[in-house]
Amino acid sequence: MFNYITIIMKKKNGFNIMLFVLIINLFFMISCINSSKQPKSDVLMKADINFSLMSVKSGMQKAFLAYFADSGVMLRDNAYPLVGKNSLISQFANRSDTSFVLSWEPVYAMIAKSGDLGYTYGYYARTIKSTGVVSKGTYVTIWEKQKDGTWKFVMDTGTNGLPEKSKESSIIPCFWYQLKL
Repeated sequence: MFNYITIIMKKKNGFNIMLFVLIINLFFMISCINSSKQPKSDVLMKADINFSLMSVKSGMQKAFLAYFADSGVMLRDNAYPLVGKNSLISQFANRSDTSFVLSWEPVYAMIAKSGDLGYTYGYYARTIKSTGVVSKGTYVTIWEKQKDGTWKFVMDTGTNGLPEKSKESSIIPCFWYQLKL
C-alpha cells in the first residue's frame, strides 16, 4: 500500500503540495479565529490609579460615586452590603469626607479573556488630616467594562490593618496623597 501512495504522490506531486499548503493555511486561520488574546491589564491598573487620584484630589465620596457601577456592591466591616448606586448615595448623604484622605495603590490587575470583567488588588492608606495618623490595609476591586468603554467597579471590599513594613517585606505602599496634584 505504501508504494501505491508513493506512486500517486509522484504523479500528482504539485497538486498534493498545494492541497497540503491549503490545509495548513486553513488550520492556522481557524486557530487564529478561535483563540482570543488576553486583554492587557494595564488599562485596569490605569483606571484604578485614576480612581485613587480622584479620591485624593476631589474626595473619596465623589470618586466612589464616579467609579461605582449602577449595580455595584460595597462590602465593609460591621455593615450590610451596600447594593446599587442609590444605596451608596444614601450612605454618603449625611457624611463628610473632608477630615481624611483615602488613597490606594493597585499592585496587580487581571482582565478576563472576554475583556469585560477584571479585578485589581493592592494597598490603601487612610490619613486623618488633623493628626496625620495613617491606617493601612488591603483591598480588592472587581471591575466591569461599560458600554462606553470605561471601567466601573461592581464590587469593592477592603481589610483593615497592615503590619509595619519590615526589611524582609516586599510591601511598599505608595501614598498618592504625597504627590503634588
